[in-house]
Amino acid sequence: MPKIRILSDRVANQIAAGEVIERPAAVIKELIENALDAGATRIEVEFSHGGRSLMKVEDNGHGMTRDDALLSLERHATSKIAEADDLNRLATFGFRGEALPSIASVSRFTMQTREEGADLGTEVFVNGGKLMHVRDCGRPVGTRIEAAQLFHPVPARRKFLKSDQTEAAHIIQCVRLYALACSRVAFTLLEEGRVVFRSPQCSSLSDRVGEIFGRQIASELMQIQSSDAGLELSGLIGIPGLGRATRHEMITFVNGRPVDSRTLNYALIESYHDSLPKGRYPVAFVFLGLDPAAVDVNVHPAKREVRFRSEPQVRGFVIRSILHRLRELGAASAPSIQSAQAQPQAGPFSAPAPGAAFVPPPALPAALAAPPRPQPPPALAPASGSRPPAAAPAAPVAAHPQPASQLNAWRFIGLAHGAYALFETPAGVVILDRSAAQERIWFERLKEQYGAGPVPCQRLLLAIPLELDPISSALLLDRASFLQDHGFEVAQFGRNFFRIESIPDWMEPSVAESFCRDLLSAFRDGRFLGRAAGVAGEEFARIAASRAVRLPAHASEPEMLSLMRDLFATSMPLTSPAGRPTLVEWSLGDFARRFEK
Repeated sequence: MPKIRILSDRVANQIAAGEVIERPAAVIKELIENALDAGATRIEVEFSHGGRSLMKVEDNGHGMTRDDALLSLERHATSKIAEADDLNRLATFGFRGEALPSIASVSRFTMQTREEGADLGTEVFVNGGKLMHVRDCGRPVGTRIEAAQLFHPVPARRKFLKSDQTEAAHIIQCVRLYALACSRVAFTLLEEGRVVFRSPQCSSLSDRVGEIFGRQIASELMQIQSSDAGLELSGLIGIPGLGRATRHEMITFVNGRPVDSRTLNYALIESYHDSLPKGRYPVAFVFLGLDPAAVDVNVHPAKREVRFRSEPQVRGFVIRSILHRLRELGAASAPSIQSAQAQPQAGPFSAPAPGAAFVPPPALPAALAAPPRPQPPPALAPASGSRPPAAAPAAPVAAHPQPASQLNAWRFIGLAHGAYALFETPAGVVILDRSAAQERIWFERLKEQYGAGPVPCQRLLLAIPLELDPISSALLLDRASFLQDHGFEVAQFGRNFFRIESIPDWMEPSVAESFCRDLLSAFRDGRFLGRAAGVAGEEFARIAASRAVRLPAHASEPEMLSLMRDLFATSMPLTSPAGRPTLVEWSLGDFARRFEK
């Protein structure tokens, strides 16, 4: 057993870097925070090869003297706090004093800085944690920091970095967050010398969102401003119906700090429960302000997460504020009423988990039940979700594909709530989820089409404009050939502007723009990364199937029986491409047990 020893500062800093410097974007984050804390009104960020070869952040902040520059490279050296109690009233982004020494310990680190009134600036060069030189330099007031060859002293860490494209996306997202947080600061971001975005000082959040995410998105947002009991909520939220397939454009800030808060994310999703379809996420850029003592920003090494002293209070306040704003547009009702109407009752339409056996429900659907009585018998209204003692659990009943000849004996009863088709069969009753069934049919049809050759497409008489943020623009340009192979023709029409000129023949033009955005979100999530052409086509078909579904308000018996035949002709008729059940079946025996016959 080796003797206990004190680690050298160099090794200690490299270990600390494992917590603070998770990837190149974390370096950019720490340096931007330092620049903002130094009072900068202009910040320029540049990087190469996903940040692994070079990262540079330059600002026009206060700058530092030679002594302060050297002191900033010591562990736990900070100008932000002096006592532990200062954590309860933080007004700065950084405060731990670990960032600069951690970055310098795992890179070739160069810092040039000059404070106002000084004739010369100071240059400090550190290589892998070892101080190489300190000398005078000429530069304007402010600070410029370069971190080159990240993780070269610890090559094992470099192996855990993702591709340059992935790391670049994280850096761009990081800079965008701080540009949104500080709209009165001018930001410039360059990759390999190419301008990704340049946003001047903006007088409003709406202008900054337009600069970074596009004027098209900014025009679909509405302002929100609310305060109550020491809590303030401001920012921009999407109009009802404006949703995304991912949470990339659901951005939250607490006291000006960009954070990933489960409490705020849940509140946003819950607020749009009746304004967006299930599986869609709102577009929002919201700022929550509260007493610094009521929020803990020191619960994560990278300060990505926060903890509220009273999470229920924060969550309730955000939900009330957004619902009130939505109600002003006449787009939502009180959540207590709408939730009761929108939530499926625990009963015949409750779907089991994918792969699980279908279990008959505790009560019959309204379409098959007897006419309503003033006071239904207790057997049909169990209290607190309990099952009546006399109603013994029925054996699981699985639905099996039926030959076309057997479908001739089926009788279409009607539609329930527009989404479900009810059939009477010789063996009992079948309820079909129309949407899930059509998704399965379209998925297999499109998957076969993509493997057969060129995809039939339709050229649009009027091209559909598409304005994207820089990340999505880069993804679209990189995968233009993939889109073309799947029936899309998208032409660039300026920086971050595109025109959709052709779409697959199965697609309605009205959904082309939102589909392209969902597809780009899937690219961004890595769902197509490194996949073979056949597998990528299958993933594309899975996304496309949900957009190809069309549910008419009315349906005839021939149409519904034809839908069932198409479903049973697929390879997996019992589940949708997402794994949801397409139908449930109740046998006559299940009904007999339920009615105690």
